[in-house]
Amino acid sequence: MKLIDLRSDTVTRPTQEMRRAMFEAEVGDDVYGEDPTVNRLERTAAAMLGKEAALFVPTGTQGNQVAILTHTRRGDEVIVEAESHVFYYEVAGIAALAGAQTRTVAGNRGAMEPAAVKAAIRTPNVHFPTTALVCVEQTHNRAGGCIVPMENIRAVAAVAHEAGIPVHMDGARVFNAAVALGLPVSEVVAPVDSVMFCLSKGLAAPVGSMLVGSAEFIARARRNRKLLGGGMRQAGVLAAAGLVALESMVNRLAEDHANAQTLAKGLLAIDGLTVDLETVQTNMVMFDVLDPRWDGELLAGALSKAGILCGATGPRRVRLVTHKDVATSDIPEALERIAAVVPAGPGASGERRTY
Repeated sequence: MKLIDLRSDTVTRPTQEMRRAMFEAEVGDDVYGEDPTVNRLERTAAAMLGKEAALFVPTGTQGNQVAILTHTRRGDEVIVEAESHVFYYEVAGIAALAGAQTRTVAGNRGAMEPAAVKAAIRTPNVHFPTTALVCVEQTHNRAGGCIVPMENIRAVAAVAHEAGIPVHMDGARVFNAAVALGLPVSEVVAPVDSVMFCLSKGLAAPVGSMLVGSAEFIARARRNRKLLGGGMRQAGVLAAAGLVALESMVNRLAEDHANAQTLAKGLLAIDGLTVDLETVQTNMVMFDVLDPRWDGELLAGALSKAGILCGATGPRRVRLVTHKDVATSDIPEALERIAAVVPAGPGASGERRTY
């Protein structure tokens, strides 16, 4: 039985072209600024996003945390959307590393109301922390890969900039947003001051993310990357795969989006499941189980025994993520297996509920 891994686009494996580029990469010591492949990757990323400079980092989380360290001082406050990755999934790094606190603003599918952001910005007061940064996310992970509308990003950035506050975008999947919107990625990130994006998700590089911004910001960020242990040496071996990702893997993200649409519509036809099709905007599908015999964790476990790897994101919610290693021909097979598991109910394949 073929395993269909829909847990995340982080499970993508490098292409043969990437492996070949890694093998042949010209390298040097990147901490000395002497790795030509890393330098080329950083120039390429900055140019694609329309920013002055870029920094290669090992992970998206480190990229976000380096950005926050660079934008803030200890005791500052960072405005974040309440379900955002930097708040929810980065091990309280804003507090632990930057010594800053978060102020959450509830969003609608990841989009914060500009008026709510404006209200959250601190006025000068000896009792208050200083609002030093606003963070946005594009696409929004916990909203199921929804695209935060460009008009919202522009309006939130305008509110922040009016108050003299920079805006950082967690753009882990920003290329998914750009492809879905039919816009150059530089236009998607134009309103913000810094952006982190991942090479290792839908773009399929094995390791790495990029942080982009002004030349002055990146110079300071480079020091903070070193502080967090991210100063790699002959990193061109990894950067070579990132270059292939940027040069050849962006446009094919549309295939993942199309597969997600097919998957979502098929799930909606299965008794006991429901999907909000309006939220299926890129490569993620969130579905809810209505059958009271199931919960999210139990169903994800049963599906894994049927060769469908996925994950629960809530008490009754399961997430599926399409990517380059899930072929269009895999989608009908996945739906067939899910349709066989759900109506049977827990216990049909030996599942046991544990408490």
